[in-house]
Amino acid sequence: MVQTVFFDFYQTLCFHRYSLEGNLERIAKRYGVEVNWERCETAMERLFAGTSAPAPTTDYSLLESSITVMLREFEFIREVGIENHVEQIAWELLQSGHYLFAANSATLYDDVVPTLQRFRDEGFKLAIVSNWDTPLDPLTERLGIFEYFDAIVASHDARVRSEKPDPHIFNYTLAAVGVSAEDVVHVGDTYAADIVGAQGVGIRPILLDRDNTQTGRWKETIQSLSELPEMLIPH
Repeated sequence: MVQTVFFDFYQTLCFHRYSLEGNLERIAKRYGVEVNWERCETAMERLFAGTSAPAPTTDYSLLESSITVMLREFEFIREVGIENHVEQIAWELLQSGHYLFAANSATLYDDVVPTLQRFRDEGFKLAIVSNWDTPLDPLTERLGIFEYFDAIVASHDARVRSEKPDPHIFNYTLAAVGVSAEDVVHVGDTYAADIVGAQGVGIRPILLDRDNTQTGRWKETIQSLSELPEMLIPH
């Protein structure tokens, strides 16, 4: 019987209140500079590409990773055609929306706390399994959900160094919570990472499709976390 739920974090439990494009537009207006919006999509793809977690055997420095994030942001500003005040604008963009600097950027979906509380009331164990490049404990503390979880596992944690769909991050979490795969469901919004990854270690996956854009992709799909308790808690 399922008695444990693993959750993805970003766009499952949490989202950024303001978009990168919206922050960039507001900051560019303040500095009186023009943004080449035709380049923006490609520049964003480059900004977020190549951020995979290092292998467990790789030497890894969180400080070096943070510096890399900053340098990539500077390059992004240049790629969208901004030539003046590049570093200052990049810093403002980081501070206005990036989770490394903007504590108020992360926002919980309305269905998160009631769902977590319901599972806790029913005696379920809960964990987060996230592709995330900084430790998640401080952020979940700020969001007020830290205490709901038996384990909070981030891919770039030096103890983990594995990201979904790699089996290691799921197996690490199973060991941290002290449960077997057959007693767990994993809920996430990304088919390739969450569904494929959970299946690979024998965990039952449930796809969260909040925007109804993945119809028919997976047999067990929900549009809100509020649907989960009825699926998993015996009546």
